[in-house]
Amino acid sequence: MRIVLLASGSGTLTQAVIDAFAESDHGVEIVGVGSDSQTAGVLDRAKAHSIPTFVARPKDFANREEWNLALRDAVAEFSPDWVISAGFMRILGPAFIAAFDNRIINTHPALLPAFPGAHGVRDALAHGVRITGGTIHLVDTGVDTGPIITQFAVPVSDADTEDTVHERIKTQERTELVRLLAHLAHHDLVIEGRHVSGYATSAASV
Repeated sequence: MRIVLLASGSGTLTQAVIDAFAESDHGVEIVGVGSDSQTAGVLDRAKAHSIPTFVARPKDFANREEWNLALRDAVAEFSPDWVISAGFMRILGPAFIAAFDNRIINTHPALLPAFPGAHGVRDALAHGVRITGGTIHLVDTGVDTGPIITQFAVPVSDADTEDTVHERIKTQERTELVRLLAHLAHHDLVIEGRHVSGYATSAASV
C-alpha cells in the first residue's frame, strides 16, 4: 500500500508511521512526504529515512485554487493509495479532494463532531469537558466534517492543561493511526454515506 503523508510541523505523527513501517514486509510503503513549509521538521525526518519530499507553499501561488492544484499534482506523481494529513494545517480544496476521493485520512484532537477546527483541545477544555479524545476520519470539503473511521477517549482531570491533554491525545493518536494503516494494507473500508465499516476499533477506542 502506497501512502503519502502531509504535515506542516515537526512531524512526530509522521515519525511514528515511519518507525512502524520501516520494514518492507509490513505492506505499507511511504512513497512521499509533503509540507506547506520549507522549514518544517517533518522534511528532515523523511530525508533521514531516504523518503522523497516535496514542498508546496501557498505564498508561491496566485491564489488558493492554484495552490490546491499544484499540491494535487505533486501528490498524484506518487500514485498513492492513501493520502494522510498528519498535522497538515491547511484546508484541502475540492479539486484535491476529488482527485483522491475517500482516500484522504485526517487526525483531529477532539471527539468530532464536537470541537472541529484548529483549536480542538483548547475549545474542549474551555467547554469544561471531562472526556475528550481523538478522531480519525475521511476528508471531505468541510472542516473536520468527513465520515468518522475511529475514535478514542482521553479523560480530563482538574490538573490538566491544554498541553498535557494534547500530548496524551497525540500519544494515542500515533498508535491508532499506525494500527489503522496496518489494517488498510490488507483490507479496505466500506463507505456508505457517513458510515464507515470494515475496521474494528481497538480496545482503547470508543
